[in-house]
Amino acid sequence: MSDLMKAVRLHAFGGAERLVYEDAPKPRLQAGQVLVRVHAVGLNPPDWYLREGYDMLPPEWRPRVAFPIIPGTDISGVVEAVADDVPDFTAGDEVYAMVRFPSGLAGESRAYAQYVSVPAGELALKPSATDHLHAAAAPMSGLTAWQFLISLGHDEPNPLQPFRHEPVPLAGKIVLVNGAAGGVGHLAVQLAKWKGATVIAVASGGNEAFLRDLGADEFIDYGRTRPEDSVRDVDLVVDAVGGAMTGRFLRTLKRGGALFPIFPLGFEGRDQAEMLGLTVSSTQVRSSGAQLAQIAPLLDDGTVRVAIDSVFPLAEARKAHERAAAGHIRGKIVLEVQR
Repeated sequence: MSDLMKAVRLHAFGGAERLVYEDAPKPRLQAGQVLVRVHAVGLNPPDWYLREGYDMLPPEWRPRVAFPIIPGTDISGVVEAVADDVPDFTAGDEVYAMVRFPSGLAGESRAYAQYVSVPAGELALKPSATDHLHAAAAPMSGLTAWQFLISLGHDEPNPLQPFRHEPVPLAGKIVLVNGAAGGVGHLAVQLAKWKGATVIAVASGGNEAFLRDLGADEFIDYGRTRPEDSVRDVDLVVDAVGGAMTGRFLRTLKRGGALFPIFPLGFEGRDQAEMLGLTVSSTQVRSSGAQLAQIAPLLDDGTVRVAIDSVFPLAEARKAHERAAAGHIRGKIVLEVQR
């Protein structure tokens, strides 16, 4: 068997043209790991953050990278081999995972490839009724929505705030999801509905039918209406866009409500939130095979559906990144790995 595989690698930071489809060493199986033959790869914002050198982070937060690196975290595939100390998986199992996140921020996750080694604790059996493309689209976005809304599932220190993030009860509550048509947003809409919330979805106008079909009770086209001017007395805002503008949603919340910015960097309204009696909380999504195992039945029975915006061959990862840069993504972009 060849020691080489096809992969997409970066030899320097930069634009999508830096993604090179080429031969790379096949990963060697180590203790506690599972070697997966990859069928599909889901794209996520950290993929292009890494490609660009994390230039949106403060310099002291940027990981040190040793080129060449293989980007990507989300995979679905078939187990090729299992280390002797891994009892829960066997060759031939169909599996999915978010690989080494955030521990692999410097490029150690290595998902844009024909093979990837995965720590066994980050792996779960693929939902059986879900194909590899949709399964690969689920891990990071699904785990982000799950850890923000359902269960954090770990006790790691929060690098984004001094206190532990705590999901809030959703049954009977009014939840506004901003960026509702995107990867995290469209899954947050469905999980909130599953838990009994009334959901207000905020997205561009062309996504109304899509989001209502996923269960949204109300829809706001941000191109026509500013949600912060028209909505009041919300219990929870999940801002899947986040950033400096997330503070505008404080006025939509009732006293005792909560704002969960998925991307909290740039937000400077915590003092204002405290004065208004509001909670602002965020967290860093972390790999979890156990939580993916909890999500799998929801994907299988259609309680949660993953939307695919577009599919590209692994060899055309550049085009996939260009699609991401164009914006207005509905659901997820996926790379298909040819055999």
